Amino acid sequence: MSIIFFIKSTSVDISKYNIKDLPGSSGRLDLISRCVLAAITNKNNFEKNVHIWVFLENYGTFIFDSERFEYDNFPKNELLFSNYFVNLIRNRDSIIKLKDNPLRAVQISKIGIFEALKQFKDLNYTIFVLNERGEDIFTHFKELRSNKEVIFVIGSQSGDVINSKDLLALNFTNVSLGTQSSYLASSVIRLIKLYLIANL
Repeated sequence: MSIIFFIKSTSVDISKYNIKDLPGSSGRLDLISRCVLAAITNKNNFEKNVHIWVFLENYGTFIFDSERFEYDNFPKNELLFSNYFVNLIRNRDSIIKLKDNPLRAVQISKIGIFEALKQFKDLNYTIFVLNERGEDIFTHFKELRSNKEVIFVIGSQSGDVINSKDLLALNFTNVSLGTQSSYLASSVIRLIKLYLIANL
């Protein structure tokens, strides 16, 4: 099974980035960094067949595929990862400036989140939208087990993706973790991985 997470941010702004004030100086890039680390790493290594697509307004789309990285020199904490990520964003057009950046293998695209979803839908991927008001994910266990490629749309901090007309028009199933409690996006990713990978 291949699992892909989609997450978008309209707030990330690295123009005044300062590692000493990561949340305040980056438009909450720290939340995105946490999600990437939650998606593609586990306690001792990279997850297999787990990707995360990060859609950053004004900066592009960044595709993290764990199979493209080297675990030994991969930044495994939020601060270090964010610092390298900012370097990647700022120097994405310079191979020379990125030669020592462990994130240089990230694929960068201009595709938007809705265009990407339409393309994956045409490829018959199973796509779920994470929504607190969605159906209990556990009721879709058989469907998840029977599909080789699954995408989970986490959305954005503001909720504009989940509630957008563009997403509603695609008619994807909304699922939740079966509780009224709200989770951080990174926690949602870990719980989905735990649920799916443990039951493969």
